[in-house]
Amino acid sequence: MASAAFPSHPDSSRHAPELRAAARHIGRRRLLGAAGAAMALAFAADLPRPGVAAAAELDAARIDAHPFTLGVASGDPLPGSVLLWTRLAPAPYQPDGGLPAERVDVGWEVARDEAFATVVRRGTATAHPEFRHTVHVEVDGLEADRVYYYRFRAGSWLSETGRTRTAPTEACRVASLTLAAVACQAYQDGYFTAYRHLAEDDVDVVFHLGDYVYEYAVDAAGGARAYTDRRLPALFDHEAVSLEDYRLRYALYKTDPDLRAAHAAHPFVVTFDDHETENNYAGAVPENTDSAPEFLLRRAAAYRAYWEHQPLRPPQLPVGPDMRLYRRLHWGRLAQFDVLDTRQYRSDQAYGDVPHVPGPQSEDPARTMTGAAQERWLLDGWRSSAALWNVVPQQVCFSRRNMGLAPVAEVSMDAWDGYPAARRRVLDGAKEAGVENLMVLTGDVHVGFAFDIKEDFDDPYSRTVGTEIVATSISSGRDGSRRPGNWATYMTANPHLRFYDGRRGYARVTLGQQLARADFRTVPYVTAPGAPVTTACSFVTEVGEPGLKPA
Repeated sequence: MASAAFPSHPDSSRHAPELRAAARHIGRRRLLGAAGAAMALAFAADLPRPGVAAAAELDAARIDAHPFTLGVASGDPLPGSVLLWTRLAPAPYQPDGGLPAERVDVGWEVARDEAFATVVRRGTATAHPEFRHTVHVEVDGLEADRVYYYRFRAGSWLSETGRTRTAPTEACRVASLTLAAVACQAYQDGYFTAYRHLAEDDVDVVFHLGDYVYEYAVDAAGGARAYTDRRLPALFDHEAVSLEDYRLRYALYKTDPDLRAAHAAHPFVVTFDDHETENNYAGAVPENTDSAPEFLLRRAAAYRAYWEHQPLRPPQLPVGPDMRLYRRLHWGRLAQFDVLDTRQYRSDQAYGDVPHVPGPQSEDPARTMTGAAQERWLLDGWRSSAALWNVVPQQVCFSRRNMGLAPVAEVSMDAWDGYPAARRRVLDGAKEAGVENLMVLTGDVHVGFAFDIKEDFDDPYSRTVGTEIVATSISSGRDGSRRPGNWATYMTANPHLRFYDGRRGYARVTLGQQLARADFRTVPYVTAPGAPVTTACSFVTEVGEPGLKPA
């Protein structure tokens, strides 16, 4: 990691003057108290505030172009509730989305059937200009464990129909659950074809494990998409650092028809990794050249745009550069999901964040991947869990990943290998809590992995204590290959690694009362549209007997 004392990021001048002033204020105040600094930044970032006159109202009948260009989404299903999302943006590639800075009333309705013959809930929400006319609706009073359909209306304009579902009650005995795990969708690296196939797949919920957008520039041809039928505006062709930049990135990504189809078909549970803000940042430490105050300003902008454009509930609304994203969901007595944030609270990467053999820096027991509060929350949640499967959706590789054949091999300093004491505490906590069926869901590395989680990774014959399913990327890394150049090395150096595939796609996991099954779904290319999908490999792990076996 670069020192925060380096010069500011070359693009940081795009922050509004009042935000740059707030960054200087944060630099002083954060040393005295994070809460005061966050409040200062929240004020400067134009959050709606009590006691301030609301924006003028725009009559939705005056919207003269289709405003639902970014589609619809739902998320975080609870037994009697689900979160619905949309955004009004008749001109999505304009900074203002094509609307004036006026609030708009948006109607919504939820029905039992796709034809909306039986509407069970309806209402009106306000699309505020301060949130770039995004809409988050918490719909309560629904039946547990059933499918619903939803849509929005603004004036005479009607959105597409979305399909969502509620979770079973916590006391319910559930036979099975099928989820998809997805991650890493660099727009400029290719088409989101895997999402089109996922939209047609029969899953109950989708877990997005990070890198939903990338901060990197996207040229007029869309990078590897190599558009010939359109030209993207120049405002995408620079790195995102400001709130306007990040909002525009989400607008670009969410106009992709395959991503829209997946969101409309299934509820999502989302968590971010690094690229939603900046590559490999660690807590308040940037990768490259921002000063600490400038980076916190950038992080605040990134987190704000993330919340605005995801189906997240109000408790996840960031306050300045701070966002409580980790949270717990249940699927009856079958599964408990502890969704982690391994980016916001972590210690800085050891050894300059380059592959390195384990050493005093990385093995320092004071180092943390999750922060102390989140770590306690995770372990306490396991102690009280009554679920058959305890699933941890998170970002970076949890299992040991030796990168070479030396007796002591280099490992990634950005993954849990760079934080072995934190990993040890988590595994010890699972053992103490009596967790018998542990599954970790991971993204980040742009390949599919299947790991047996070992009690002691230095001893290949030690007890297997869980399973890690690493979802490959949707598009990041471009086309990929079935066996990347380091395939043989990795398979030899890591006897607990049961599967490795470098193509794009997603993982589908079915949790049952007797076993769990993981299917690695892959597409052969993403640099052209229309690729078919196949199942590259399938594994099962049995209840009470951790360890992957070919299906």
